[in-house]
Amino acid sequence: MAQETERKFLVAGDFTPYATAAIPIAQGYLCTDPERTVRVRRAGDTAYLTIKSAPDERGWSRYEFEQPIPVDDAQKLLSMCVGHRIEKVRHLVPGGDGHTWEVDVFSGANAGLTVAEIELRDADEPLTIPAWVGREVTGDARYYNSALSTRPYTEWA
Repeated sequence: MAQETERKFLVAGDFTPYATAAIPIAQGYLCTDPERTVRVRRAGDTAYLTIKSAPDERGWSRYEFEQPIPVDDAQKLLSMCVGHRIEKVRHLVPGGDGHTWEVDVFSGANAGLTVAEIELRDADEPLTIPAWVGREVTGDARYYNSALSTRPYTEWA
């Protein structure tokens, strides 16, 4: 099982001139507890079933198992998910350091939220942060997609 290391930030500027792709995503959760999540995601013409462990103490790394599934199966599984469906468009923004930023512009119950994530090779890897990237929210559980499915951004006080 692969280990995923990523950092998450709010977006504070215009990233759109740098974006090279925009992918519509619909995802939901079959299980959201503190030790694991089970997610189904449709991203454009592909779909995946993903199991993630709880994050480490910094909130940067966790184990992830992801398996492609047929889009029709994903649609059926999405109808079985708990909480709100996560709806967003993921913009891919190449970074100057060989990484690609994933900028998620949420809609639906999470409208108004825009988050940038970057996956790193390891937690100690240096990171170049573009000017359009704002405050870091890595480890803030409110910004986990699984949390947004049960307590959407539009419901925050």
